[in-house]
Order: sequence, then structure tokens, then C-alpha cells
Amino acid sequence: MGSDILNTDKQIENIIKNTNHKNANKINWTKVWSKKYPVLNTYKDKVDVSKYSNEINKLLTMLEKDYNYNKLDAMLVLKDILANVWKNNNKKYNWSKNDK
Repeated sequence: MGSDILNTDKQIENIIKNTNHKNANKINWTKVWSKKYPVLNTYKDKVDVSKYSNEINKLLTMLEKDYNYNKLDAMLVLKDILANVWKNNNKKYNWSKNDK
């Protein structure tokens, strides 16, 4: 299993290395991920997206001001923080057992 993970890591690294903003922006990431996570197709009809967007924009602005990040760096840092929060909660609550 360990070598499978290393091969997958290398494949993902190669995809990232060969992806630029121009072609990444052409991909409908919601559509792609919603095949695995259908909630991505339905949440916009249920969730007050503007409420969460406003809060996320506040966090992005704080990162830009507090650490002098440009918009892209602020987004990447916030995204990484969110991923780490998810990982820590996943370990704590073992949510991965429900992974599809």
C-alpha cells in the first residue's frame, strides 16, 4: 500500500506541475468533485452562500492586511488552514469512515 500512495503522490505532483492558472480556470471543479460528493450540486439551493462568502472575504482581507499577502497567497493560506482544520477534526471524529 505504501508504494501505491507514493505513486499516487507522484501522479498528483505531476498533474499540479503541469497545470497552470489558464487551464485550471477552464475546469468546473464543482462539477468534477460533485461526482464524488453530490452535496456540491445541491448546497447552493439550501445554504446562504452570501453569508459565508462575506465571512470568508473578511478572513482573506485580514490575511492580506496582517501578513501583507497578495490575494492569491491569502487564499492559499486560508485554504491550507481549512484543510488542516478538516484533517484535525477528521482524526478526532473519524469522519473518513464515511468517505465515499
